[in-house]
Amino acid sequence: MSNPIGWGFIGASTIAREHMVAAVRAAGHEVVAIASGSTERAQAFAAELGIAAAYGSVDALLADPNVQAVYISTTNDQHCAQLLAAAAAGKHVLCEKPLALRLEDAERMVAACRDAGVVMATNHHLRNAATHRKLRELVAEGAIGRPLYARVHHAVYLRPVVQGWRIKDAAAGGGAILDIVVHDADALRFVLQSEPVEAIALTQTGTLGHAGVEDGVMAVLRLDSGVLAQVHAAFTVRHALTGFEIHGERGSLVARDVMTVRPEGDIVLRDEQGERIVPVAHENLYARGVRCFCDAVRGEGQPAADGEDGVRSLAVALAVAEAARTGSAVRVAEG
Repeated sequence: MSNPIGWGFIGASTIAREHMVAAVRAAGHEVVAIASGSTERAQAFAAELGIAAAYGSVDALLADPNVQAVYISTTNDQHCAQLLAAAAAGKHVLCEKPLALRLEDAERMVAACRDAGVVMATNHHLRNAATHRKLRELVAEGAIGRPLYARVHHAVYLRPVVQGWRIKDAAAGGGAILDIVVHDADALRFVLQSEPVEAIALTQTGTLGHAGVEDGVMAVLRLDSGVLAQVHAAFTVRHALTGFEIHGERGSLVARDVMTVRPEGDIVLRDEQGERIVPVAHENLYARGVRCFCDAVRGEGQPAADGEDGVRSLAVALAVAEAARTGSAVRVAEG
């Protein structure tokens, strides 16, 4: 198991091209195959990125004996069937978020991987940010006392290259809730080590969303620790700072430019002693996520976010969507 792990990518996506191929290689492993619904697209992706095999179907990739683990980054509605096929083929799986469009499907995915004896992880990259890990550490050691409130600012501009189905196709899992709020829910769960239990929300369809697909949302979550967390997520804001704030009985943590794919941002601790910047050692988020996953495959640790983390964060996102639809407070399903 000390040998490099051969990865098969299901989906010739932008995130795969811009981040995940390099992350696998940085961790000392190799992408040996790519599958897409279009053979031509798969072949072009393989040629561009130096991948040995290109397939026009998931079944063909899963039959490749050089593939030991798969990374799934197709549209959200395809994740469940593709992961179930991968588990049945005995492949370890790193799946993009959200795991599925329905909670019961996400639970089936976790059960299938458990029954097959393969490692399953959810690509919640923010858990790998040095800033988020430092926030978790500071909260756990009582740097601000008991947390009372949190705010997540995750309103960004969705680049044209990745708009497509995300702003047009609800059936494919488009919209800011399943694309962004699911990440924010996981970040809150990770940093505060507490579970959201109730949601209220309002959505907006502004300048990008089509056919009722929301391109912005504001939500408030109640966590089982008593913390109230405000979440602002959007596809339509070009110049805002992202951020994560936690306010406690004895101080506040204000993290800026941290809800991002890039290893950047800073943390300010404010308390009775004044204001000071907390040192953070940044590293590539995706490379760390792949490294944790591969360590888990070798039996030497756990994924940064496992399948059950994916289920819990999906449950929060679905509660936010239902709260916005009904105009009522919605309990987060326990799963």
